[in-house]
Amino acid sequence: MIIKILGSGCKKCVALGENAKAAAEAAGKQAEIVKVTDFAEIAGYGVMSTPGLVIDEKLVSVGKVLTAEEIGKLL
Repeated sequence: MIIKILGSGCKKCVALGENAKAAAEAAGKQAEIVKVTDFAEIAGYGVMSTPGLVIDEKLVSVGKVLTAEEIGKLL
């Protein structure tokens, strides 16, 4: 499973990445967390407001920091 965090690396992006890692560990899933900071690639997902969350190439969240529990439900 590949989880992508789309954003510039701001505080919200970092928090979303940490929550995604915690959610994957809690679910017992092997996940690679990838940080995407290239704005052209981010825009390619249709994201105009960061942070964005992509799970296995499916955009699941834009513009908010989901909790580990919320991310766990999406896994």
